[in-house]
Amino acid sequence: MSERATIRAAFRENWPFLVMVELVLGAGYVSAVRSDGSLAEPPRLLLFTLLVVLTGVMYWLGPPLVERSGRRLWYLVVMGATTFAIGLMTPHHWLVLGLYPALLGLAAGLFWPDALSTGGAVSFCLVLLVANLVIGRGPRESMVQLPWVLLSLAFVFVYVVLFTRQVEARARAQALLSDLESAHRRLGEYASQVESLTLSRERERMGRELHDTLAQGLAGLIMQLEAIDGHLADGGTDRARAVVQQAMQRSRSTLQEARRAIQALRASALDQGDLVEAIRREAQAFAAASGTPCSCEITGEPPAVSPATAQEVLRIVQESLSNAARHAHATRVGVRVRECRGEVRVAVEDDGGGFDTERAAAGFGLGGMRERAARIGGTLRVESRPGEGTTVELVFREAEP
Repeated sequence: MSERATIRAAFRENWPFLVMVELVLGAGYVSAVRSDGSLAEPPRLLLFTLLVVLTGVMYWLGPPLVERSGRRLWYLVVMGATTFAIGLMTPHHWLVLGLYPALLGLAAGLFWPDALSTGGAVSFCLVLLVANLVIGRGPRESMVQLPWVLLSLAFVFVYVVLFTRQVEARARAQALLSDLESAHRRLGEYASQVESLTLSRERERMGRELHDTLAQGLAGLIMQLEAIDGHLADGGTDRARAVVQQAMQRSRSTLQEARRAIQALRASALDQGDLVEAIRREAQAFAAASGTPCSCEITGEPPAVSPATAQEVLRIVQESLSNAARHAHATRVGVRVRECRGEVRVAVEDDGGGFDTERAAAGFGLGGMRERAARIGGTLRVESRPGEGTTVELVFREAEP
């Protein structure tokens, strides 16, 4: 906060106190001049007027003067000196008793909550008050009025302390609000970074998948076409016809893989319904594209998940189905979704060739699926043995209502 803003805030918090002090000074000045004949003398009147004006200006300019903590002590000494001087010039007037409560409140407000400094400042003001009363009114009259004066000062002190605590609480609330706004901005930046990183990883995954399907498929077709050209040049039409049949079969398989990859890129799969419906449609699309029968079994109530969680679950199902067709060469695949007491289990099972989970190839995408599961607070379990099929099960919790 700038110095000017700090001064404005101090004025907003203290203006009732400042207005009250100025009213007491103004009324006391007029009353003292009218009631005390000695103040009618020009030198004394000029000095008294200067002291009252200086005191009023010092109260009003207090916030900018004490904005630095090193000025508080000197400021209190000057205010105490002007108040003491006014008390000496008007010893029997009520003005002196009206200014010391304000001085006591000022001292408490300047040094609170430092108990030692506050006690010293209050003691300084009380010493000045007692000295004013003893010098101006004598010890006997001072002892009669001192208890009532101290009682009124105690009330003023308690009020100032409570008011100061309220101001501090408001300042702390504003500081907390500022911290929360700053934290909210940082969270927004982190969310943007996470989204960017997620998109980058998704592009890398799809790039690898397209490389494994289109690039490898086209490379194989080029090799087969070269082989056909060589057989035709040597007159081996029967061998060339056999290679053509293989190339046709490979082209169909590559086309199916390309369609499946493009289907996985469609972000609108969840826009047409909930997670269960999206998984059911994915199973149907997989069966139509690969020619492999794929069942879908739903048990329990449809799980309540956030769109982000649903997207991660759907991507894991897509990757598992892709592995079943591309690597396991399964003849039958099943997808099961079970919900029980807030826990959701999504499993993809196939009867393919299986693999050794301890030596799983990077092309299976198991690392990416585990990362997706971790992002939604779930776990991924993979069970497979060579020749015994594969089961991929995702376990996570439903979203809080």
